[in-house]
Amino acid sequence: MGCNFRSNDDCLRSRARAKGRPEPFESSSMQAEPKLAAPGAGLPVPELLVARLLFWLRRRLGTRDSFDVLFHQERERIRALLGACDAETGARRVLIRRPRGLEDSSRNWSVWMTLDHLRLVNHGCARTIQALGRGVVPQGTVSTAAVKPSPEAAAAVVAAYEQSCEALLADATAIPDLRTPARHAHPWFGPLDAAAWHALAGVHMGLHRVQIERILGSLRAPKR
Repeated sequence: MGCNFRSNDDCLRSRARAKGRPEPFESSSMQAEPKLAAPGAGLPVPELLVARLLFWLRRRLGTRDSFDVLFHQERERIRALLGACDAETGARRVLIRRPRGLEDSSRNWSVWMTLDHLRLVNHGCARTIQALGRGVVPQGTVSTAAVKPSPEAAAAVVAAYEQSCEALLADATAIPDLRTPARHAHPWFGPLDAAAWHALAGVHMGLHRVQIERILGSLRAPKR
């Protein structure tokens, strides 16, 4: 499908040049790379403070079961979105309006790139939960810049993403008490126990579900 898309686009470009019109484009991936904030730059300070408060409240009011439910719900919502996403559509990068909670550097991704990022973060959360459950603080510093996706991510990432969801759920289930004495620091939310990392996983899935919705919505919107 990708080859057909390129062939059609080349044809449209040739016709446009022959008629002296501007060359058309299919998606933002064919435009010049937008100038965005550097990976790992974080959120605007007021937004970060609100995010910290909301996450603190979620942790205080939520339960292990409610965090599991949220993760499952967001996973199913993402699956539903992927049902209407073919290989070509999933590979198109789109510059979207930034949802609250998303770094500026992350808003020019494709659907496959978004899943690749979720794969990386889910595995990272799973390893952290597993380690904290053993009383071990993982070595190194967590960095949002370190979990940016591959621009080459393709449809095969769907299976890898699903496997990461299973790994996270399995590692969380294996720990009797997620409220561990050991904590590992998140760059935005500070030191977190295993329960907080478990809670964060579903919130993170929801944020990027919104991102996928905006990517697909932009691709479906009539071209002006």
